[in-house]
Amino acid sequence: MKITYLLIFLFLFSACSVKDTEELYNLSATQWYKQIIQDLQDRDLESADTHYNGMASEHIADPLLETTLIILAQAHMDEEEYQLADFYLEEYNKKFGTSRNVDYIRYFKIKAKFDAFGVPNRNQSLMLESKNEIDSFLKDYPDTEFKPLVQTMLMKFNLAEFYLNESIADLYKRTDREESYEIYQQRLMQSEFHDEEMIKPELPWYRAIFETF
Repeated sequence: MKITYLLIFLFLFSACSVKDTEELYNLSATQWYKQIIQDLQDRDLESADTHYNGMASEHIADPLLETTLIILAQAHMDEEEYQLADFYLEEYNKKFGTSRNVDYIRYFKIKAKFDAFGVPNRNQSLMLESKNEIDSFLKDYPDTEFKPLVQTMLMKFNLAEFYLNESIADLYKRTDREESYEIYQQRLMQSEFHDEEMIKPELPWYRAIFETF
């Protein structure tokens, strides 16, 4: 009896393996789209990425690709996989970017970076890069409907930079590096947040142990 159960298990495992590794090809754009949606419902982003490659190879300019790219970008943003989200937005811009939607795509890319921004002490380059992108975006699209949203993001980035500079200044003061302290103190005094009454954000204790200067 044990041998019978073992054989059944091996058969099912083998069947599942064949199914999992079976490559799909020569599908209609609709079939590819449905497969990708099924992958996302199964929370299998790796398969969704693979099936997108198949879809894009067989249907280079199909209208369904436009929707698929946005869906995959959002799915990766939801999973905090922002580099992959950015990849799909770049693909969208190459294939379907027009003068009518380019501001939306650039906004979406900025939002992906904003969502990726978690800890200022770890993401200084991301913060500065994002601020530059927002400045460029507002200059290129002064009347865009996304202006209030990116301005809010910029405000939060500036606030994060202020607290970062404040922490660095405090570190230099505590270590008697007066010249460096004066440089950062000057930056703080020039900030729009200087002399404003604000509640300073606090790190959770399990992060504060490792990230407090």
